[in-house]
Amino acid sequence: MLDKLKVLEDKFIDLEKKVADPDIIADQSQWQKYIKEHADLQPIVEKYREYRDVVSQLEESKEILQEESDEELRELAKMEISEAEDKIGPLEEELKVLLLPKDPNDDKNVIVEIRGGAGGDEAALFAGDLFRMYSRYAERRGWKVSLLSANDTGVGGFKEVSFMIKGKGAYSRLKYESGVHRVQRIPTTESGGRIHTSTATVAVLPEAEDVEIEINPADLRIDVYRSSGNGGQSVNTTDSAVRITHIPTGEVVSCQDEKSQLKNKEQALKILKARLYDKALSEQQSELAAERKSQVGTGDRSERIRTYNFPQGRISDHRINLTLYKLDNFLDGDLDEMIDSLITVDQTEKMSAF
Repeated sequence: MLDKLKVLEDKFIDLEKKVADPDIIADQSQWQKYIKEHADLQPIVEKYREYRDVVSQLEESKEILQEESDEELRELAKMEISEAEDKIGPLEEELKVLLLPKDPNDDKNVIVEIRGGAGGDEAALFAGDLFRMYSRYAERRGWKVSLLSANDTGVGGFKEVSFMIKGKGAYSRLKYESGVHRVQRIPTTESGGRIHTSTATVAVLPEAEDVEIEINPADLRIDVYRSSGNGGQSVNTTDSAVRITHIPTGEVVSCQDEKSQLKNKEQALKILKARLYDKALSEQQSELAAERKSQVGTGDRSERIRTYNFPQGRISDHRINLTLYKLDNFLDGDLDEMIDSLITVDQTEKMSAF
């Protein structure tokens, strides 16, 4: 591990010289590349230097303890040895985490797609609750939410809704949300007071950049039609809605929320690229047996990952057997405790195979 850390430090020092080189600064694309590499390496190099300083302090204190006869100096050395030894273990664990292979998508924006599943109107209402939950979480973290498309029920729910969350590290935290979410509660329309179980599926897709996904225009069938919805200017009066079919894969994306046909086309293409990119990622992961040992972080959308139980006020994540009794706060976007636990389990499993 230490040899690898030294190599990374040498690379970091080399990058420091490059980002200050006037010739490289003149080439903005190259300079941006080196700046990003430098920023990615900085946390691990700083932690490695901190670790190395503590190890050096430990060795010096041990030498003092062996060579000094002055009792006061010896006691001081013993204290410094104890402090250094307490720091070394946690620092080594932090370095192991920092050395784990980084998901190249972690810093990306995400497109979230939520669909009501089993349960009819109640499932659609739950899909609406999840949309608000993720919107509030994004707001808490200072991220921006943009609605891409929605098929609403008119009573606060969604048959399906797609939206983009823009913010540094959005994918690194939200990628664990893909899967089937289950709700257990008494519907507002239920006079008998019986608890119903409904589901909604969540798909979290990293935003695909143009260099990652190239779509041949000949592979697309684009249809335009009149929007349908709850009225408003331009709705039902112009052919502004867009449906794009990717012929090779059969993927279909529809957008009608913008008044402009061009904007709806742009939104639909953005969603299509994200889906195709995510599909390619899923195929790669399925080929790596080690990546499939745990469901944490794999985004298997057929799996029931979490239950929201309203009568008991609890949320249970079935992948890590964690139950929290703070349902109201959770639905208001207080997701960090759950997401931090998912990240910790994911990192622990990866470290065991490291």
